[in-house]
Parts: sequence; C-alpha cells; structure tokens
Amino acid sequence: MRVLPVPLLLCLLPCLSAVARAEEPSATANVRVEYAQVLHVEPVRQTLHAKSIQEDCEHPGEASGVTPAKRNCRTVRVDREFQRVVGYDVDYIHRGVRYRSRLPVDPGKRLRIRITVVPDMPPAEKR
Repeated sequence: MRVLPVPLLLCLLPCLSAVARAEEPSATANVRVEYAQVLHVEPVRQTLHAKSIQEDCEHPGEASGVTPAKRNCRTVRVDREFQRVVGYDVDYIHRGVRYRSRLPVDPGKRLRIRITVVPDMPPAEKR
C-alpha cells in the first residue's frame, strides 16, 4: 500500500470537504434549510401498567412473643401505573403558515426545517 506524501494530502483536503458539502441537503438542488418559530410544545406521554405479586405480612410486636416463623403473611397483587414521554407535539409557524409535527425531542424556541421545491407535474398519460 502506498502512502501519499503530506503536501499532496493537504492539496486534496479542500476537495474532500467540497464532496462532503455536496451531500448536505442545502447543497442539493431545490433544497434549503430555514428556521421556524416554535409556538407551543406539548409532551406526549405513554401510560404504562406494571403488575407484580408481593408478600404482605403483618409484623407482630416484639412484646407479643410471636416468632418470625409464625407471622401472618399473604400474597397480594400490586398494580402500578407510570408515564413516560415518548415525543413532543410541536406547533410552529413559517412564513405565516402554522404547522404541527410530532418530534422525538423538544426543539426549543426555533425549529430547523428543510424546504424542498419539486415541480407538481401530472402523469405522462394525462398531459
């Protein structure tokens, strides 16, 4: 395997960064990135239920003289409910038009959006 000399590598670096920029959406034809103002963010919660079985024992006082082996125990079912955030419903405005999207994270006050322009052409058989 041949190793390129350092001066040649330094000359190739600008070309590599140009290739990387060409893959970004803003460098693609008819695509640009803008920012929208976030109006409202509402967390979306999922309610989860967990069921388990545990032992519920009466604890007799030490003065009663009952040994731990003679405790009165019974098995009971315990239902638990908890919530977790699974996304965020985000209301935002861009160029006077309101939009709503469900996002995996809270975007804050500004939301980066991708604008794509594509011609709306009828199918070839209807032209």
